[in-house]
Amino acid sequence: MFRMIASSLALSVAFSGAAIAEDFEVKMLNRGDAGTMIFEPSFLRIAAGDTVKFIAEDRGHNAESIPEMMPEGGTEFEGKINEEVEVTYDVEGLYGVRCKPHYAMGMVMTIAVGDIAEAPEGYMEGRIPRGASKRFEEQLSNL
Repeated sequence: MFRMIASSLALSVAFSGAAIAEDFEVKMLNRGDAGTMIFEPSFLRIAAGDTVKFIAEDRGHNAESIPEMMPEGGTEFEGKINEEVEVTYDVEGLYGVRCKPHYAMGMVMTIAVGDIAEAPEGYMEGRIPRGASKRFEEQLSNL
């Protein structure tokens, strides 16, 4: 009887803990499957608490948040050129990410944290370069 209670208790403790956060890698590339100056992948759907590592596979790139394209309470970040940067996304919502030197060329990506079904109102408003806007629209079709 004691063994059965102990086993049940151990199982309930094992399954009651929080889900384990995952790590994702995104490459910053001069050329990839989707064209030139891209993040690969260009769209991620992750859970709150997951971490994304942006890897500068080619020189001259960085990853940084776009302040106007993130949820309230989300943490802004700005990686340095040619350096990896890791970001943990704790707040659910939609995040726009850009490579600052290649933003006008459309080097952007979208990260959906949680069960986001559509972009929030006003997400695509503001000054977004034409190439970036086109890629964002393609990425948002993944929602």
